[in-house]
Amino acid sequence: MQRNGLYILYMSACIGLLCLLASPPCYGNSEAKDFILVIDAGHGGHDPGAVGRISKEKDINLKVARQLGELIETECPDVKVIYTRKRDVFIPLNRRAQIANDAKADLFISIHTNSLAKNHTAKGASTWTLGLAKSQANLEVAKRENAVILYEDDYKTRYAGFDPNSSESYIIFEFMQDKYMSQSVHLASLVQQQLHHTCRRIDRGVHQAGFLVLKASAMPSILIELGFISTPEEERYLNSKEGINTLSKGIFRAFLAYKQEQQARTSTSAPATTATNSEPPKAARATASVSLPVFKIQILTSSELLRSNDKRLKGLKDVKHYKEKGLYKYTYGSSNDYEQILRLKQSIASKFKDAFIIAFKKGEKMDIHQAIQEYNEHK
Repeated sequence: MQRNGLYILYMSACIGLLCLLASPPCYGNSEAKDFILVIDAGHGGHDPGAVGRISKEKDINLKVARQLGELIETECPDVKVIYTRKRDVFIPLNRRAQIANDAKADLFISIHTNSLAKNHTAKGASTWTLGLAKSQANLEVAKRENAVILYEDDYKTRYAGFDPNSSESYIIFEFMQDKYMSQSVHLASLVQQQLHHTCRRIDRGVHQAGFLVLKASAMPSILIELGFISTPEEERYLNSKEGINTLSKGIFRAFLAYKQEQQARTSTSAPATTATNSEPPKAARATASVSLPVFKIQILTSSELLRSNDKRLKGLKDVKHYKEKGLYKYTYGSSNDYEQILRLKQSIASKFKDAFIIAFKKGEKMDIHQAIQEYNEHK
């Protein structure tokens, strides 16, 4: 009865939309936490985040984060919810990601509130994943959220000289490859669908930008901008009981859909079989007509051609290069086996922390996400 009452309240808050059908419950053993979710309430303590006329971002973020977590804890006994903060305290940016990494989390959701200094009419919610900002507006969002590191005394050392206010610092995100990108983008799309169609928020879309907190998270990760604290009407909504309830329930429904899809994908996966001498792995049985992607690790870029003993190669042997847009780009390793290249990348992480995986097909560079998809289909 309590669960039914919760959804009745939900449908009332969203003005009786037909699309607000009661979400199917989570199933699982309450003793065995099969899924770990980290919820990050952005800012906190002496870092207020964006400041509106009647409120501070840090407080809005915390209220929605806690209500989202309570919903999941109530409805999904098989999910362990971890909060980066549950009260008004300051948590360094890299520590937030470390909490998720240490917990070996399956998902990381960071809650934020947007702001535009010279615009008091902007409305709507947006969801973000890690990547290179494609516009100045997107870059400004990342700059504002990353500026939290300026509250840390040793940020220059801790973040290797990264300057959140310098556009040049964000070039590192151009050379990054996030293996969780497709999952992150999918979750972000589910969140936007719920915030727009279910909660009737203006849809400002799914975007990419260089968020440090997502860069350091070793799992599918998203950052949600709930609305604009700089717009008086939105600020009132974000601080209202209705707004907090509706937004947290919208994110909850997106999380539920994502988790159920993951469970369905796992349950329908065929059990692994042991390869024998007479039956080689599927990848080895690929016919000659199938051209599989070739994965490589890109370790650095140079405007000049480097010698094989150049100190910038840090002693690596058999380094190759290709030329793109007037630059020499150096790669290490080459294989049709993505997992093998992934392990190789991890083995050189101490030397090339910004290395990332690229893919080629028939000698032409291709989209890495498409390449991984093709690998998964043929492995």
